[in-house]
Amino acid sequence: MSLVELMIAMTISLILLGAVAGIFVSTSKARNEVERSSRQIENGRYAAEIISDDLRLAGFYGELDVGAITPAATLPADPCSVNAADWIAAIPVHVQGYNDVAAAPGTCVMPNLKTGTDVLVVRRVQTCLAGVDGCAAEVGTRPYLQVSQCNDIPPPPSYLLTLGAVAASLKLKSVAPCAACTCAVTVPRRRYLVNIYFISTDNGAGVSVPTLKRLELTGAGWVETPLVEGIEQLQLEYGIDSLPAAVPPATTPGDGAPDSYTSAPATVDDWMNVVTAQFYILARNIDTSPGYADSKTYQLGSKSVSGGGDGYRRHVFSGLVRITNPASRRDKP
Repeated sequence: MSLVELMIAMTISLILLGAVAGIFVSTSKARNEVERSSRQIENGRYAAEIISDDLRLAGFYGELDVGAITPAATLPADPCSVNAADWIAAIPVHVQGYNDVAAAPGTCVMPNLKTGTDVLVVRRVQTCLAGVDGCAAEVGTRPYLQVSQCNDIPPPPSYLLTLGAVAASLKLKSVAPCAACTCAVTVPRRRYLVNIYFISTDNGAGVSVPTLKRLELTGAGWVETPLVEGIEQLQLEYGIDSLPAAVPPATTPGDGAPDSYTSAPATVDDWMNVVTAQFYILARNIDTSPGYADSKTYQLGSKSVSGGGDGYRRHVFSGLVRITNPASRRDKP
């Protein structure tokens, strides 16, 4: 083989090798971009599912007649109160929200809370009875709701929301007639839950990535739980089932359908009349995309959010949730 032939062969080999390397690099970039997009979609859908599931159960209190509870005259000023009396007064306010917050409400501790996002409070009880059919057993430091199922006990003592063990003064009415509710079976209890959703600028592990987090009531305090990374905006609008003026909601319910939507209900009655919630979630990639600049504007209900020209790809996820328990109590056949 001559030197010229050898050089030609080497040149052709280098060209082929360069082409293969180029294809490999291009394929690798495409795969990385698909992986980033897939994670973004998965995180956005998961965040939407978490919020949707909790909103559907908002206002669920088992056997409790919510209409027998006298609501507070004003909105619960501190959603993070650990006072049982405040919990009871807040029972009729099944959801409560804070629009475009600048700071954590009340005594809530929300590390690195992202300003300009919404905070959502959901109140309800667990759908299963503590210690029954695989449901977690009672823990003395957690709050539980106990509702008497005896017909002859009037509303005031028919429910009890406390921490720890409760004296067996409320009895379960058996199938057989039970005079004065002296049956031997103690009424089971449901764990009382308050979940507060907010957006933080870190993931709870010291990494600066926007994250959907949740504060969960433990009884004597709260625990912060990071839920989904890459969620940088949360906005909500609430559907209000309007009632005639000067008619208390507890005595004259509406029809269970929203008459108007607002991002900031102002009164206790407005929050008690919330029967649907429209949420908007802005999810972004965890990592930047090389050569990409996000110059888009995203519409989240009445709020517009700009991508700012950075290298993160974003997508809006939205959903409309009917808050079944308060809405169903107002349904008319």
